[in-house]
Amino acid sequence: MIHAVFLIPLFPLVGFAVLAPLGRRLGNPLAGWIATAAVAASFVVTCIVFAGLFELAPAHRSFTQTWWNWFSADRLHVTAGALVDPLSMTMAAFVTGVSTLIHLYSIGYMEHDPQFSKFFVYLNLFVASMLLLVLGSNLVMTFLGWEGVGVCSYFLIAFWFDRPSAASAGKKAMIFNRIGDAGFLLAMFLTFERTGSLQYLTIFHRLGHVGSDSLIAIALLLFLGAAGKSAQLPLYPWLADAMEGPTPISALIHAATMVTAGVYLMVRINPILHAAPAAAHVVAIVGALTAFLGATIACAQSDIKKILAYSTISQLGYMFLAVGVGAYVAAIFLMLTHAFYKALLFLGAGSVIHAMNDEQNTKAMGGLRKLMPITAVTFLIAWFSIGGIPPFSGFWSKGEVLLNAYGYSAWLYGLGALTALLTAYYLGRCYMLTFSGQARWVEARPSGDGHQVAAAGPAGEPASSPAEQKAGQPALHPHDPGWVMTLPLVVLAVASVFGGFIDLPFHPNFIFLERWLDPVVGHSLFNGHFSVATEWTFALVDAAIALLGVAIAVTLWRSAVNRPEVEPTFLQRAWYIDWGYDRLLARSSTMLAVAISAVVESKIIDGAVNGVGSLFRNSGGVLRRAQTGYVRNYALGIMAGVVVLLAYLASRAFT
Repeated sequence: MIHAVFLIPLFPLVGFAVLAPLGRRLGNPLAGWIATAAVAASFVVTCIVFAGLFELAPAHRSFTQTWWNWFSADRLHVTAGALVDPLSMTMAAFVTGVSTLIHLYSIGYMEHDPQFSKFFVYLNLFVASMLLLVLGSNLVMTFLGWEGVGVCSYFLIAFWFDRPSAASAGKKAMIFNRIGDAGFLLAMFLTFERTGSLQYLTIFHRLGHVGSDSLIAIALLLFLGAAGKSAQLPLYPWLADAMEGPTPISALIHAATMVTAGVYLMVRINPILHAAPAAAHVVAIVGALTAFLGATIACAQSDIKKILAYSTISQLGYMFLAVGVGAYVAAIFLMLTHAFYKALLFLGAGSVIHAMNDEQNTKAMGGLRKLMPITAVTFLIAWFSIGGIPPFSGFWSKGEVLLNAYGYSAWLYGLGALTALLTAYYLGRCYMLTFSGQARWVEARPSGDGHQVAAAGPAGEPASSPAEQKAGQPALHPHDPGWVMTLPLVVLAVASVFGGFIDLPFHPNFIFLERWLDPVVGHSLFNGHFSVATEWTFALVDAAIALLGVAIAVTLWRSAVNRPEVEPTFLQRAWYIDWGYDRLLARSSTMLAVAISAVVESKIIDGAVNGVGSLFRNSGGVLRRAQTGYVRNYALGIMAGVVVLLAYLASRAFT
């Protein structure tokens, strides 16, 4: 069954092919169950292939499966096929696994949406594209999936396109990603020109014949593509606006699929980065700065989904920091655990938004812990995991990144450690504002005649002041969702707790992930040669940093709603970077386009076209006077021509 890898992307493609024409007829919830079953089948096949690959000796855990010859042009020969190795199968396993849970959750979350079936059409196509991306045996196949997830993300972010903000967010995501894609394309052109191939294994085999400058250029151009897809400086602003899509989409894009594609690409080309250390250094610096920037912005956001969006940007920065310092296993380790707890955070946020009648402002929530116990507990687990509290999964994966960063550069470690402190703090702030303290909303309770009346919050506390209540907003009755939405929360919570045990650094027998990925990254893996005592020391420091962040969050936000001193305006406005892009690029380019339209388009281009038309029209007006319609005029003209011709011939005879 190891050669059944072609079925992995095929199942969601079949789901897409069935639902595209028939989804509306199948209706709700059948269309959702078919889409979920398609991705679940893909997950099952992935597990079978994964197990078959695991049974092979490490040196034989890599093969290329060719599906067909795609196209040829002179020296360029491109095949459609899959590169099956530990890295691609690890990616396929967590993509299909987490996507299955998100599909299941979406059946409940999108239950009342009139475009229910279309939503699942896009979901299946999205997953199929992501699987082509991670399984592709060459850069062209990867780029095909790369563009597929880009297009589907546009459809899904702008799913509620009747909202101007959603339509604008979809366009913004598309534009920023196209900037990165230009780098990807240029990298492919340069790679083929230098190596004569776009097959990964062939490229890596021929790196010895490529100059260092070319290797640096290829690596940096691919990193530009990765920065666009994975929201790194300076191409990160689209990710925060992507929150306009349905919450399950936020979980799918921000946790297990599209935004991790850039990290996967950088790990896939690890031989190139190893041969171009200058480019790897750039990747590490950009990753560290992005991690810190995203964390600072998240500290001052009130929208629960935007907190998680900037958190994603920050965590992706951690992954690129790991890639840049050569800690490729740590990058994949963090990617795996991040998929668990970030999907859990977004789905938990979706449960809260669902219960609060689409309210997303955490400062209009509070007191939900007793009313939504399952959501509250699972959200707490996700907070402790991403914050790095031992023994949750994030403690192990983030600790690996920081340890390797210290071995590479002390200042990169310092920036990463400070980011870790902020991470534990801002997720704690989010949890306290959402689930603890006083209820800042109007709860509904049944009256004696069966009607709903407004009631106070828990424990008799005032529900909200009149100024805090939205005019015309119905009274609420928050509660945990049904099992279709709750089951994914529980499964992801369990994975968030125990997911870190796949790579424990304290004993050689427990580094399962490192041994699994060794055939792919072992030859270029950074090894700081840390002693066990050093690793334990850093682990204790990491735990202390995480606990300090939790303590600060609980102390500041346990009973407070607003603390302007720790929420400065420049952080609420995301360092004004997006605002600067709007003023310096978007509006200036719009003004330039208007000026070009008024001057170049209207006066030069249109003037030239209209001038040619006027020339021929006027010329025709003059020439048509010769067409009188009288035979005597034409005969006179002929005779005049004969006289001129005879005079010319006579003059030639006498010369």
